[in-house]
Order: sequence, then structure tokens, then C-alpha cells
Amino acid sequence: MVSGLSDEAVMAVRLAIIVLSAVVFAGYMMIWVMKPTNVYFVDWQPHIQAKADSKFFGEQGEYTLVYMFPILFIATLACVYLHLGKKSVGSGSSKVPSWFAWCKRPILVKGPLGIVSLIELSFLGMLFVLMVWSLYSYLQAMFAFAAPTAASLGFQVWEVKLELSALSLGLAGNICLVFLFFPVTRGSSVLQLIGLTSEASVKYHIWLGHITMTIFTAHGLCYIIFWAKTHQLSQMLKWDKYFISNVAGEIALLSGLIMWLTSLKRIRRKIFELFLYSHHLYILFVVFYVFHVCFSRACIILPGFYLFMIDRYLRFLQSQQRIRLVSARISPCETVELNFSKSPGLRYAPRSTAFVNVPKISKVQWHPFTITSSSNMDPEKLSIVIKCEGNWSHKLYQMLSSPEPIDRLEVSLEGPYGHGSTHFMRHDLLVMVSGGSGITPFISIIREVLFLANTANGKMPRILLICAFKKSEELTMLDLLLPVTATAFDISLLQLKIEAYITREQVLQADGKKLLRTIWFKPNVSDVPVSAVLGPNSWLWLGAIISASFVIFLILIIILARYYIYPIDHNTDMIYSMPARAALNLFLICISMVMAASAAVLWNKKQNAREMKQIQNADMPTPATSPGSQFHHADRELESLPQQSLLQATRVHPGERPNFKKILLECKGDSVGVLVSGPRKMRQEVAAICSSSLEANLYFESISFSW
Repeated sequence: MVSGLSDEAVMAVRLAIIVLSAVVFAGYMMIWVMKPTNVYFVDWQPHIQAKADSKFFGEQGEYTLVYMFPILFIATLACVYLHLGKKSVGSGSSKVPSWFAWCKRPILVKGPLGIVSLIELSFLGMLFVLMVWSLYSYLQAMFAFAAPTAASLGFQVWEVKLELSALSLGLAGNICLVFLFFPVTRGSSVLQLIGLTSEASVKYHIWLGHITMTIFTAHGLCYIIFWAKTHQLSQMLKWDKYFISNVAGEIALLSGLIMWLTSLKRIRRKIFELFLYSHHLYILFVVFYVFHVCFSRACIILPGFYLFMIDRYLRFLQSQQRIRLVSARISPCETVELNFSKSPGLRYAPRSTAFVNVPKISKVQWHPFTITSSSNMDPEKLSIVIKCEGNWSHKLYQMLSSPEPIDRLEVSLEGPYGHGSTHFMRHDLLVMVSGGSGITPFISIIREVLFLANTANGKMPRILLICAFKKSEELTMLDLLLPVTATAFDISLLQLKIEAYITREQVLQADGKKLLRTIWFKPNVSDVPVSAVLGPNSWLWLGAIISASFVIFLILIIILARYYIYPIDHNTDMIYSMPARAALNLFLICISMVMAASAAVLWNKKQNAREMKQIQNADMPTPATSPGSQFHHADRELESLPQQSLLQATRVHPGERPNFKKILLECKGDSVGVLVSGPRKMRQEVAAICSSSLEANLYFESISFSW
């Protein structure tokens, strides 16, 4: 029940929200389809302008109504939908239609796009068709006036067509720019509405980024060539106060090019810090883009950036807290498990992620890690596992594994972010394929299924965990399947089978049996448990922030226009400076966001202060030194029932590699979920098997952070 509503009523409301959102989005996309046509310019736009134009908004009213409002409205509806989904019963347990399984099957396995499903390929194709259609329509309409324009200006026809092509490219490039920021909005209600997460959507951001910069680079080059041929290179230094600002466009393009070049895989992986710092140029890119085209026309692409900035500010507020780090488990295979204190009211689904910052290592670097704990099994603890695979993680491991004891480690955390439901529970069998540290996303799933097997009456999926390690010492990562504290749940109820492959050793080494070492940290008064920045009703609060900030922005615009801008220009664009108007609008957007988000965070912080104080008081003093000796010398720890059941479920294959085709084709069940997390070649191999299989029961899903 939600606020007195039955489950049936909740489902009806959620269905109505889905239908309404789909209708609004269809209308929004119809505008984009019709925008390059004469029908829009001659028939539609005058009517829209007549309705939206006023002394308060002017031309900006049209673009705000048509392009900004629909997306923000959908985002607010999505927040209500997700809030109801948190309370609804049985979400994620229904079977997936067979046609949907076929649509989600991998179509492309190798290539520049990576592993792509039929749905992803279809949407990419529709985006490409829309861009081609827009470019063709703009060129057709503009080229009709190329010859008369060339004659009146004294240019050659091809020169005028080159300038018109440059303009058309810029207009078509806006289509990609509209959607560019949606995939990197971590707490996006829009992504969650369509079943996506930010980490799974990063590849869409990469695709859109490449297309956007290719088009805008061609847009800039065409103009430069045109100016050079017509002896107008001085136009490159023109900053027009009442029309298009060329200098602002060049600064935006230069910022984009720097981000584009430093994001190339070879540079990004070798010099990650360069990629990280240069990507903050997105602020310059957007600001000078607005200066370039004026704020009214920039409203076309601002909705995604608007939602991104709200999310970014909320992340900033959450990152200012120091999180209570309870303990750390050190593995012989250079793996660290960090265990944080958590507010009992914080709920997250398995495979969620958190971004971690350790100021002692770097104050600016934030790294994403999969949350391995279950919010049901561990109501007061949140855990992440970090494998040493880079400079940052190596420094952390050396710091924690040093002989000198560490009493406290300052850590900040953003998140959790991730899936909104346990959709994997709908399968009869879960085949989880991992390579090395790729096992971490599956730890939370196993813990969640273990909890449900002990508390729920429904049918639980069987689990087959296939893990490939290079060396036998990495087998200690299997010990992380269970929490740091002894679990009270009966692990025998978990239908788990583990097949562990050691690929580079023919015989198990003795050091492969080394145990984990645990470090306990002293509590600090300034540290707080992990909690949602907007409290337990975070989706409702996010919807309130989106709608309230937009209303505040409109009110501020009305005040600004009524008492300052309108008395000067009377809605005449050739009097009041466009860059000044753009700067004022951007400033008011930031003010409205800060006001709405800060008020929501402060209210929730005040409401949760008592609960956090109780948690801090309940934290028992922990030993300053590691009780690792108890692990190393107490054989009874290995003989405990959970560990014993785990060992019985595990079969080790030294010197072998898993035969994925044989394993997958032998899997029985109406619905077999195949989750893969590991190196690219492993993911591609499994994806190829699932796509080529004649069986319709394989539901493939790739988990990757190595974009």
C-alpha cells in the first residue's frame, strides 16, 4: 500500500504515467521531425509564437514551452513513477516476453560500437535517420535561395551553398547535443524510467559525443573555408552583441575538441588524469554555446544539461560529508573490501554502484565501484570491493596493507546509483560469468538471493557462478561472497554452484589458501553513515526539485524581464545585448537550482539528524589493530557452516579455461539469465554464443566499467 493506494491502484497509476510520458515524448520528437520543414516554419511556429510570446518572455517563451517543458515534465513524472515502484510489491518477478528477449539479444558483438542489441541498434538507426532527414530538409529549403543570394552578394553559388551547408550542419548537430547529457546523469529519473542506469548508458554518451563533435567540427571548418574563400577571415574575431557570436562558437568548439581528443581510448587509459580534468571543459562548452546561439535558441538543448546540473549539485552536496569507515578486509590477491556504516533507511538494488574519493590519495579523483553488500542482508553496512588495477587503487592497497596500523581513513562517497528493481529474480537460472575482479557485481546478487531464500516463500533462481582467475591466490576473492560478520542466514538454501578456473597455473599454489586480514577503524564524531542525499523519499524530492527550480527560474525571468529588460528593448532583440541576456539567464538557472536543491537537502538532513546520531551512538568501539591474527590462527573460522557450505559448492579447475559454449548450451530452464562481467574478449565470446544460439531462453546482459 502507498499512501492508502492498493497494489492494483499503484500499478494503474504507474501505467498511466508511462502512457502519458510516451505521448508527451512522441509529441516532442514530432516537433524535431517537423522542425526542418516549411510546414513548421509557415504554419506551426507562428501559432506557437502567438501563444507563448509575451512581454515577459518574448522569443524565449516559444523555445521554453516547446523544448524545455516537455522533458522536465517527463522527468518529474518519472520521479513519481519510481517512487511508486519502490513501494510496489512484486516488481521484477514477472517473466520477460519472448519477443522482448529477442530484441535484447546481441546483434553486433565486435566492432567500434562494442556489444549492441537489436533495441540499441534500432534507436541508433532512428537517430541517424532523423539527423539525415533534418540535414536534407534544411539543405533543400536553403539551396532554393542559393542562386539569388549569390547574385545579390557577389559570391559564387558554391560558396553560398558551402555557407548554407555549414549552417545546416550546426542545426542538425543540435539533435545529438539534446541527448548528450542524459546518459551521464547518474541519478536520472528518465534513465530509470526506461530501465537504464548511468554506468550502462556511458557508451551512449560516447556515441553521441563522437557524432556531435564530428558534425560541429565540420560545421566550423565549412565556415572557416567559406570565410577564407570570400576574404572574410576577420569574421572569426567577430563577437556580435545582437546576432550570432563567432568567437563564442570557436571557444565552444575548441573546448569540445580538447575533450574529444583526450577521451580517445588510448589517451584516456594511459593518462586518465588528463581525460578527467579536461572533461570539466564541458562547462565552457555549454556556456559559450549559449553565447554563440543566444539563450532562446539554446533552450533547444538545455533540458538534458538542466537535469545533469541538478544531479551534479546534489552529488557535490553529498560529497562534502566524511563517511564512517568501519573496517577493511585485505586479500592476498591485492584486493580490498571497504565496509562503511549505513543508514538503515537507505535501500539500493544489487549491482548498484558508488563513487569513492580518498582525499589522502587525491582530492579530485572519484572512482566508481560496485556495491557488494545487500541492503536487506546488511541493513547497517555498505561494502565495496577494490581490485588493484591502477595507480589510485595501488596507493590505497599499500596504505591499508602497511605494517603500521591505521586508526582512521577519511573517505567521501557519492551514491548509491543503479537499478531500481531486482529484475534478475524473474529467471529460472542465473549464469554469472566473471573474469578476475569482474566477480564483484555478482557478490551483491548472491547475497540478495541468499536473503530472499531465507525470508521469502517464492521460487528462487538457481545460480551458476563461472569465475576465471589468472592465479590461485585470486581464489580468496570467493571469501568475499559472505559479509565480514558471520551471517545468520542458512546458505544451504541457496542453490549455488561455483566453477572456478585458474588459467595460468596447472597446480594450485599453497599461498592460494591464505586468509583475509581485517582492519577495524576507530569511529570519529565527524564521520556520518552513508545515506541518501534526499532521504528515503528521494525520488519525490528530486521531482520536487526539478519542478520547483523550473518554476523559480520562470518567476525570476518574469521579474528580470518586467523590471529590467523589457523597459529597455520592448522585446526588440536589436537593443539589449544577447550575451548579457544569456549570462543573466544562465545565472538565474543556477540560482533556481541551488535554491531548490539546497532547501530539499537541508530539510532531509534535519529530518535524518536524529537517526544518524542514534547510529553513531550505537557504533561500538572497535579494536585499533587488525584482528587478522584471529583469522590466520583460528581454524574454526574455516570450519564455520557458511564457509563450509561455500567450499562444498565450489569446484576448482587448475590450468583450464571455461568452455562457455558447452556450458551455456547445457543450461536448462525456460528463462536463463546470462550476466557477464570481465574482459572485453570474454564478454564478446559469451555474447556471440547467446546471439547465435537457437534457444530463446538465453537473456544476455553485459556489465562493464571499462568504457
